[in-house]
Parts: sequence; C-alpha cells; structure tokens
Amino acid sequence: MLGHMLYVFAHFLHVGLTVSPSSSYPEALEPSEERVLFTEARKGNAKAREKLILHNLRLVSHLIRKYYSSHPATEDLNSIGTIGLIKAVDSFDVRNGAKFATYAARCIQNEILMYFRHEKKQNAVISINETIDVDKDGNPLTYADVLGSEENIDEEIDRNIMCEKLKDAIESVLGERERSVIIKRYGLENGAPLSQKEVAVLLGISRSYISRIEKTAIEKLRDALGIKL
Repeated sequence: MLGHMLYVFAHFLHVGLTVSPSSSYPEALEPSEERVLFTEARKGNAKAREKLILHNLRLVSHLIRKYYSSHPATEDLNSIGTIGLIKAVDSFDVRNGAKFATYAARCIQNEILMYFRHEKKQNAVISINETIDVDKDGNPLTYADVLGSEENIDEEIDRNIMCEKLKDAIESVLGERERSVIIKRYGLENGAPLSQKEVAVLLGISRSYISRIEKTAIEKLRDALGIKL
C-alpha cells in the first residue's frame, strides 16, 4: 500500500510539473539552504521535506534522459525514479559530508533497477537479453546491460562521494601552504600536476621542504577520510 501511495505521489509530481505553463522544474537549492531544510525535515517539518523533493526533481529527469531516453515508458520511469528521490530525502544524513545529489542519484538508479528486476520476475518468459531500449548510438539496450551496469554506477557514485569528501578535507584540515602544495602537485584546480621541483620554484622554497609539506598534508587527509594503510 505504501509503495502504491509513493508511486501515485511521484506520478502526481511529474505530471503536475509537466503540464504547468513553465514546463520546468524548480531551481536546484543552494547547499546552505539544503542543509537547513534537511535539519528542519528531520524535525518533522513537512514543508521542508516537500521543498527538498520538488527542488531535486530535475535530477530524476536528468538521469532518465541520460540512461533511458528511448524507453517506451519514460513517464513510468520518472515516477519510479521519484520514489527513489523521496526515499533519498527521507534517509539522507546531512552530517555524512556527501552531496545530496550524489546520494540521491544512487537511490534513484537503485529504484529503477529494482523495477526492472521486478518486471523480469513478473514475466518469466522475458529474456534477460530482451531489448528494452536503445542507447544514444541506436544500439539495443537489454535488461542484462542495465542490470550489469549497476556495479559501474555504484563505483562512479562512490568515487564522486570520495572526491567530494576529499575536496572538503583539503579546505578544512590543511593549512594554506599545505593546500597550495597539494593543489599544485596533483593538478586539483584544472591545472597540470607539477613535480616537487616545479612547486618548489613556484613557492620559492626548497624541494625537500615541499616533500615534507606534501607528506604531512597527505597524512592529514588520510586521517580525515579514515583511510588506513
């Protein structure tokens, strides 16, 4: 019953926005506002919860367009994806340091994959190699392709989560000089990675000092991320 209610609500959200005069989704929230809304939603504020759902609906549509644009039932997939979004809003812990969009994308994909699995179980004659869509190049996309991609999707999202945590750690736990060395050494601001010697020349200090700064900074980042050797 709860699953059906979620589906109806999800369908209502998408149909309501689609037929609206603007035919567009609400703008994405600023991170600071999103954190406040999650705090309020956890206190039982229904309006905060609703706003979080509405302002992240564009993520559902983005994923459907990216992975399932040629599926014959994209409207159903949008509704199912919205169920995943609702579950993400209800289960996300703002204290974990991850971006909500990254977490929600995983929940949305999992909900769609569960739908495909359920459909396959409901119809035993459906082959896992049956075509359910085509990719952007017109090649057939099968259940096996979609289900087999789950691990890759999870790995991609996990990497994104780790990157976000690393970015936050660089800003929060490193001193100014440590941060400068790490950014230059590993090309973290769209630049090319530099050698210790090149960084030393840029900062006007010795190569051995750069090496010590880099080692200390990496140890701090490992501690902040809980990475053990």
